[in-house]
Amino acid sequence: MTITARAPRPGATVRALGAVTVGTLLANLLAYLVQVPASRVLGPDGFGEFSVLNAAMLVLSVPALAVQAVVAREVVTGTSRRRLWRLIGVVGVLVAVGSAVGVGVMMQIAHTSWSATVAALAGAAPLAVIAGGQGLLQGAGRFGLLGGVLAGVGVAKSVPVVAAVWAGAGPTGALAAGTVGTVVAALAVAAVAGRVGGATGGRTRSSVSMGDVLSASSVQFVMIVAVSVDLLLSRSVLSAGDAGVYALGAVATKGAFWLPQAIGVVVYPRLADPVRSGAALRRAAGVLAGIGCAVTALAAVCGPLVPIAISDDYRPVAGLMWLFAATGSLLAVLQLMLLAAIARNRARGAAPAFAVLVVEVGLIFSVADSVVSLAVIAAGAAVSSVVGTWAWVRMADD
Repeated sequence: MTITARAPRPGATVRALGAVTVGTLLANLLAYLVQVPASRVLGPDGFGEFSVLNAAMLVLSVPALAVQAVVAREVVTGTSRRRLWRLIGVVGVLVAVGSAVGVGVMMQIAHTSWSATVAALAGAAPLAVIAGGQGLLQGAGRFGLLGGVLAGVGVAKSVPVVAAVWAGAGPTGALAAGTVGTVVAALAVAAVAGRVGGATGGRTRSSVSMGDVLSASSVQFVMIVAVSVDLLLSRSVLSAGDAGVYALGAVATKGAFWLPQAIGVVVYPRLADPVRSGAALRRAAGVLAGIGCAVTALAAVCGPLVPIAISDDYRPVAGLMWLFAATGSLLAVLQLMLLAAIARNRARGAAPAFAVLVVEVGLIFSVADSVVSLAVIAAGAAVSSVVGTWAWVRMADD
């Protein structure tokens, strides 16, 4: 049986946000619960390698992540599912090729082992299938089903990693377990999304090309690198031990960044509507700002518990957890604005954030020599990116 898009009903937005929020929260909770046993069992050195390679895998999967936004948009405009699945497959192949090249690059930049690097980066290509399938559900307005898929993917990707860590498999085994779980999740998402049919309305498009993905990817690339660049370069400017300590702080950044992801998923169709886009962006940004303040305050309160809950090896970062959380919260607002740029097909909206990113990389290599200095640079870059991008959005709307 084919699942078709449902007509909007009163209260549908609230239910949609609730379903996606629950699925996202569960997936993110599992992803960050992984960090507790990983940081305790692997130690700072092993945890640093584990975290850096996970960040590298995420950067390499940027085209895959962009596919979700493109597919969701194209479902709304009437592009056929067969053409969209073909596009998803092409992106998956390209990501796989990029991952093969990335193995050597990461070994040089982050001084990681060959086995661990291969185990991590092999998980990038299956994300194209996962993201593409989620885009089909998102574009068709099947948010209840999307919430279940998000939760299921979170379980498949996280549980094997925890089992591998407790089994003493080390960074390589944990990363390999995560990749196996990602492959299983990709197969399951393809099966579920394959039953979704029909567009939600709008004009009919005859084609969609890699150009659409590349345009969205350029924006997604800036976003994902902005979230990950400090962690990716940490092993180049800090000792292995300090990089591992920094990686634990980066968990707070990622948590604050991904926590309100459901808001962007649900509001995305409105961001693509020229009539409602401006108002939707302002309201969603206000909600994200409120969530960010709460998360930052929580991190400040819970930071001193790090040596007790994790290990005394991570004591140097305990007092900085609020700063990491604030950085992630700012980047969540930046992500919303860049999603608006993708929805409006305005890739140039990423230009201010890209300029800040270039400066940030220069500062990391020239100034960063401690956990504190690297965290301050990342936070300053997040503030500058949000301010610059918001100014660009205001000018573009005028």
